Amino acid sequence: MYSKILAAVNEHLNSEISARYAIYLAKACGAKLYICFIAETGISRSSFDKAENAMKRIFIKAEEMGIKTESITGTGEPVSEINKIVKHEGIDIVFTATRREDIEKRFYAGTIARTLSLRVPCSVALVRIVHIGKLYPKHILVPLKAKINNVKERAYFTAKMAEGFNSKVFVFHSPKPFTKFFQGEIHLTPFEWTKRLPKDILNFIEYLKKYGIAHEGKLAPGAIGKSITIEAASKRHDLIIMGASERNLLNSLLLGNPVEELLKNTPCNLIIFKPGHEDS
Repeated sequence: MYSKILAAVNEHLNSEISARYAIYLAKACGAKLYICFIAETGISRSSFDKAENAMKRIFIKAEEMGIKTESITGTGEPVSEINKIVKHEGIDIVFTATRREDIEKRFYAGTIARTLSLRVPCSVALVRIVHIGKLYPKHILVPLKAKINNVKERAYFTAKMAEGFNSKVFVFHSPKPFTKFFQGEIHLTPFEWTKRLPKDILNFIEYLKKYGIAHEGKLAPGAIGKSITIEAASKRHDLIIMGASERNLLNSLLLGNPVEELLKNTPCNLIIFKPGHEDS
């Protein structure tokens, strides 16, 4: 599914860490890795040198792992230039790191990372780095909604990330409390909750089995963002892979946005994944 992977790098350390996730995905997929740096207008010489040095380190690491790698450096507006590269090279997925503005700005609307995820015609892995020293995740938490679009690609991305790091996957779902008319909320045992797993989640798990990925599952009714944060912190997961939010701005205002909550409060590194390949 992924034969060409692009890692967008800048002068910030979090972008270099994000690119190293891309390296391991490229290794697992047997894909070519493109390392891209777009220098914005007015960038300082110091920042330019930091970005170039980061690209060199990533290039050397990828070559040591036997990955075919190409570096691309340009100038201009990052989203526009990266979009051109994606179309010209036929990139399948782009890795990009969040910046401070993505965490501070509500709904992360208008940020480079958000704009990139909306505009590029391919899949996007938006990486939020919390722990620089935890680059090699052994426990990956994957929160899933009842209805999942692009199930096949989401499972493929998760499986290949797990394969690259030899990780175990923990599928997590926060269903609404089960109720019956006139009886109020009914509490179910974990086994009973499992029997009620939505079809899309069952399909996701079947794909993990197909790829031979070790996994476990858990259901915990409650507020989605808070439940995920508590689960990740209490079980000391190393990485969360979560689908990009499909809620519009009005729903986010009224109901809250789990992605926004995790961007701000995640206790471990986080990948917000936007699939770009339709299930066949």
